[in-house]
Amino acid sequence: MSLSSEQLKKHCEVILQSRRIKNKIVVLCEGVTPKIQGRESPQSYKNMEQMPDANFYKACVPTWWKQKLPEFFNCGDRKDVLDTYLTLLTLHQQDSANSYLDCDRLFAMIDLDLQLQKIDNYIFTDTEAIFCNLYEKSEVQEQNVAQHRIWITGLIHKEAYFLTPELQSLFENYPNSPMYQENRVSLTNIYSDMADGISSDRDLQFNVKRAFDRINHCSGLDCAELDLDKFQDSWKHQFQNTTDATQKHELIVALLTIKKAKDYWHQIKPSRDWSRDDRVFREQLSLEIGRFYSKQSSDVKCHIPFFFKTLYEFV
Repeated sequence: MSLSSEQLKKHCEVILQSRRIKNKIVVLCEGVTPKIQGRESPQSYKNMEQMPDANFYKACVPTWWKQKLPEFFNCGDRKDVLDTYLTLLTLHQQDSANSYLDCDRLFAMIDLDLQLQKIDNYIFTDTEAIFCNLYEKSEVQEQNVAQHRIWITGLIHKEAYFLTPELQSLFENYPNSPMYQENRVSLTNIYSDMADGISSDRDLQFNVKRAFDRINHCSGLDCAELDLDKFQDSWKHQFQNTTDATQKHELIVALLTIKKAKDYWHQIKPSRDWSRDDRVFREQLSLEIGRFYSKQSSDVKCHIPFFFKTLYEFV
C-alpha cells in the first residue's frame, strides 16, 4: 500500500533534515519504511542502512569505494520511491534553507516489473522507457547512463539478482547449506521450476507483449505469437538441449527478466541446525550476494554495481 500524501511529506521532510545526507549521494530504493508504533520517526531513520533492501544495495557498492559512501533510504513500493524522488526535489526548492539535500546527488533505484508505471515531471515518461534506454540485450548501455537519475533494475525485481547463475558456487560454499525444497540449492532446478510456472503466471498473461519485447533478441525462443504455452515449451527445450554455455546463460537472463523470482527465493532455507528465523538467514545470504556483486563493478552485465560505479563521479 502506497504512502498517503501526509506520510509522503513527513517521510521526505525527515530525509531532507537528516544531517547524514549533507554533501552525500542519496539513493532511494524500494523497501519497508522505518516506523515506530506505526509512525515514521526521525530516530528510526538512523538505522536505515541496516534494513533489508537498503542494506543489500549498500553491500553492492564497489569494494574500492572507501569514503563518502552513498546514503540509502527505503521508501516503500515502486510508486512511493518515484513520489519520494519528485517530492524531495519540490520541497527542497520550496525551502532549501531547511534541507541538507544536494539535488544533483539525488538518485532512485526501482525494480523492473511487468506493470507499467508512469512518471510525471521526468525526462522519461514511464518505467519501460527507462528500461529500454538503459539496457540492450540485458547489458547496461554505458553511453546512456549519465542522463538518468531514476535507475531501474535490468532483471525483474531485485530477488532475480539473488538467483543469477554466477552465484552457484556461493550457494555451494555458504555456511548452513542453503536448501531449496529439502535439497542443496541448485539454481538449474530453480530455473526449471520458474519455467514451469510461465504459462500460468497471471502477470505474464496480462503483460505478455511487454515481457516478450524485452527478450525478443534471444534466439530460439518462440515470442512471435505472444503465446505463453509455446514460449514455455521453447524455453524448456532450448534450456534442456543446448550445450552452448553462452546460449544457456542468455536463456537464464531472459527468464529472470520476465518471471518474478521472489517466491522461489523465499523457498531457500537454511539447514536444520539453523536456530533463527528463515528470513534472517536469507537477509544474511543476500548481504553475501551483495558483497559478491561489489567486486563486479566493471561488468556491464552486473547491473547494480555497474550503476554504483557511475555514481562515484558525484562524490
